Amino acid sequence: MSGSGTGNPSDPGSPSDPAAFLEDAAPPEDAAPLEDAAPLGDAAPPRDAPPLVDVVLPCLNEAEALPWVIGRLPVGYRAIVVDNGSTDDSAAVARAHGATVVTESRRGFGAAAHAGLLAATAETVAFCDADASMDPSELPRMVALLAPAARDPAATPAGARLVLGRRRPTVRGSWPLHARLANRALSLLIRLRSGVVLHDLGPMRVARRADLLALGLLDRRSGYPLEMVLRTNERGWSIVETDTAYSPRVGRSKVTGTVRGTIGAIRDMSRLLSAVKNGAVKNGAAKNGAAKNGD
Repeated sequence: MSGSGTGNPSDPGSPSDPAAFLEDAAPPEDAAPLEDAAPLGDAAPPRDAPPLVDVVLPCLNEAEALPWVIGRLPVGYRAIVVDNGSTDDSAAVARAHGATVVTESRRGFGAAAHAGLLAATAETVAFCDADASMDPSELPRMVALLAPAARDPAATPAGARLVLGRRRPTVRGSWPLHARLANRALSLLIRLRSGVVLHDLGPMRVARRADLLALGLLDRRSGYPLEMVLRTNERGWSIVETDTAYSPRVGRSKVTGTVRGTIGAIRDMSRLLSAVKNGAVKNGAAKNGAAKNGD
């Protein structure tokens, strides 16, 4: 399905049906409590073996959550924790649990995510929040949906070029109402402006590193995940969604868990969607706006 998500306009869970969405977001309340996790897999690869997948974890004061997140990484998946100005012991905790730590002084989700992408060396790169709201053990299922790496630059391999995790709350309260409503409205705007049918602009996602670098992503704030989707769609590459669990985060939210953060994210993404309407993202004229985002 080139350049589109898996949504269906006739699906009761589609962006045009907010009521159905809210029903989706109210699952059972018997999720298991957060516990320290042992590394997954029966045997660890040799220490000098290259990572199969690099997992970028943008991080701002997530010392409490990082042990669980890093501990849930499958064997062969390397954590790249991008410290984006933490005032706690996030960097030290990440190193103590075997993660590669990158420091990004420019504040902003996009700045941290892109710094992690540039630091990655694996053929496949994943992005995941570092607050324990998402389980990295689900990443292999997402990676399996990717198209094979293109050895021929002119080839268009079958399969997804970008896989997004559609958040499914595990308990009531995992996803604040204002954030869910904003996500639903954004999904609808994305569909109207670009034709990409998504249920959720989820932060857990996977793609080939070469593909991501080829997109030339410019936004360095909250618009980074949306720009990734829009530029992937412009190239006619397939975008696929798959359900992933979404649990209450550990610690205080800096973005979508707060009304102020949600408003800021909507502002950044609205700027990108306006560029789509005016043809700016497609022809590269969004660079000026992206430069402002990096201030």
